[in-house]
Amino acid sequence: MQEERALAAFAALSQDTRLRIVRMLIEAGPEGMAAGAIGEAIGATTSRLSFHLTHLEHAGLIRSRREGRFIIYTALYPAFADLIGFLMRDCCQGHPEICAPAVAAMACACAPAATEKA
Repeated sequence: MQEERALAAFAALSQDTRLRIVRMLIEAGPEGMAAGAIGEAIGATTSRLSFHLTHLEHAGLIRSRREGRFIIYTALYPAFADLIGFLMRDCCQGHPEICAPAVAAMACACAPAATEKA
């Protein structure tokens, strides 16, 4: 990720409503959420919600798709991976213990549990 793209992403995330929207969409998974459901969850008017969603979409953090009468928004997980990679690219400079807490914090809690062999 280039610095200019990272700056656009951080600018989009630096507003509380947009940050809440992104966190909801990340939690929603690849299915995403309908715009109306997002608006209800954050208590935003249609025009205010549209402004924030457009800002996040222009920053490359979310995308929209039409399903019938609904517009569904989804987090772009590769964009977030790139953003984290941008921050952590040169973090430890040969000292992995420096990055260990950050790497541990990024461990996905939803990863499938290892199954025991019978």
